Amino acid sequence: MSGIVGIVNLDGAPVSRLLLKEMTDHLAFRGPDAQNMWIEGEVGFGHTMLRTTWESEGEHQPFSLDGQVWITADARVDDRENLVEKLASKGQEVVSAAPDAELILRAYHAWGEHCVEHLLGDFAFAIWDRHLQRVFCARDNLGIRPFYYFQSGKTFVFSNTLNCVRRHPDVSSKLSDLAVADFLLFALNQDSATTTFSDIQRVAPAHSLTVSKDRCVSRRYWSMPIDEPVYYRRNSDYVDQFSELLRLAVRDRTRTPWMGVLMSGGLDSSALAATACQLSGHRPAVAAFTYVFDYLIPDEERYYAGLVADRLGIPIHYSVRDDKVIDPEWDRRPLRTPEPAAYSGYSVARAQELDDYRSLAEHGRVFFYGEGPDNALKYEWQPYLSYLARGRQWTRLIRDVLQHVIAHRRVLPMSTILSYGKQIAGGAHEPGFPPWLDDEFAARTDARIRWETMRSPADSPHPVRPAGFQSFANPIWPMLFESMDPGYTEAPVEFWHPYLDLRILRYMLSVPSLPWCRGKYLLRQSMRNILPEEVLRRDKAPLAGFPVSQAFRRTGMQPLVPTGKLFKYVDPRKVPCTMPSDELGFWFNLRPVVLNHWLRFSNVMN
Repeated sequence: MSGIVGIVNLDGAPVSRLLLKEMTDHLAFRGPDAQNMWIEGEVGFGHTMLRTTWESEGEHQPFSLDGQVWITADARVDDRENLVEKLASKGQEVVSAAPDAELILRAYHAWGEHCVEHLLGDFAFAIWDRHLQRVFCARDNLGIRPFYYFQSGKTFVFSNTLNCVRRHPDVSSKLSDLAVADFLLFALNQDSATTTFSDIQRVAPAHSLTVSKDRCVSRRYWSMPIDEPVYYRRNSDYVDQFSELLRLAVRDRTRTPWMGVLMSGGLDSSALAATACQLSGHRPAVAAFTYVFDYLIPDEERYYAGLVADRLGIPIHYSVRDDKVIDPEWDRRPLRTPEPAAYSGYSVARAQELDDYRSLAEHGRVFFYGEGPDNALKYEWQPYLSYLARGRQWTRLIRDVLQHVIAHRRVLPMSTILSYGKQIAGGAHEPGFPPWLDDEFAARTDARIRWETMRSPADSPHPVRPAGFQSFANPIWPMLFESMDPGYTEAPVEFWHPYLDLRILRYMLSVPSLPWCRGKYLLRQSMRNILPEEVLRRDKAPLAGFPVSQAFRRTGMQPLVPTGKLFKYVDPRKVPCTMPSDELGFWFNLRPVVLNHWLRFSNVMN
């Protein structure tokens, strides 16, 4: 992912070339192919280029069509042919091989601030409009590309790298109490528009930001639509439509000579590799990369991923994870993340994780990641049948139940009923309000109110797929994307998510639950005669345990040695000295330990 940075002095003071160069230099790890700056009076943009597509080979940023409107972007624009046609209808003549930044800039010339409503893909960009004396910024619909900014009365600073924004002298290192409270309570910030630092904000997913001398306005430009269930006369039509959308999503993400697939032995990532191998035309060379456990938590990923690689005729690289789950010196090693990160391995295996990403970068720059179908094809048969019954669609109800029986050879989805019951029964074992939270800090941040509010989420507005639909509003998604961003990985590697292409994502959320969502039946049918039968028949196989907690059981937990900064947030005496026996308790009580480590090695104020 290319690096972007900008400084706009809203009081009219000229931008310091030395400061902008220092901030642009900081982004060199993101874009090793080219580095450029543009400065005009009170505005300056910087860019470091990572070339990943055919169109980017001749691209140069910051970029302008007329010298009046400038852009710096970290972007991949999809559905390019359709966008080019729409631009032509608005008088914007552009060749289909134009770089992504040029397409975005022409869209801005055509539609102004509404240009984002015509864009499909992953993007974070900023545009300076000299005529209107404003900066227009935007982030893609799901927040796959990050965008951070600082705005005061006289200065606007932005970048897609948090630590780059921190390098501006006007930006303090003061922490946000609410963000720290969210981390300790929920392991991640619940506000997608803020960061751990009081002075630094995020452009939230599906939002744009307009900044001028007298205003700073954020606007949501898109929300996930609630589509009616899609119905076809023939079952084969469901599969054909899914396959076509998957090919489109993969094709738009294979404008590159080589690509890797983070491929487990499961269905989702294997289907991406198979689809990439089926493409005609400029088909990239495809390679698979599989993480396996041989003894810590033995799994079968090596076997199943090997079957897929053999069937597709692609090379596969195995990375054994048993000794990379935790770094024995992690709590004493001065390696830090931009923000505290308890859910990812960065906290306790930072050195190993960085080595892994550097190793991936030696192979290539673009890797597919198969997240999405578990949520979008979540098996929600109860609300679907209720929806049909409320609408008195009895013929459809009977037909879909019969289709389910034929497809799955089950009269009733008893396994789901039993699973649902177990989930309810298991809820009583969730940890309570953290006893180690400092009382004064908890009172100042209304932590108990936030705890109860977040544990009682709002009802989903979707009548047929409530849980699947609502899951994509969870702040865990932007956190996942940012944990794979070079701002965290420190490697020039991009991860692309074909299943999160809005075209196929909306389709998956609109197919009837019966029979298409049980066991991701839709995806399995689309891969018949393409993937090995053993993989198609394989149920989703989660690990027998959590690798990090299992590793700590072998090595033991080091006692917490609190830094002075921790006492503002946590009472260290109440943090358990022994490792909890249950997984939820382990992750729960790891948060103050991770925060303590981050505070120790980060230049922060509290």
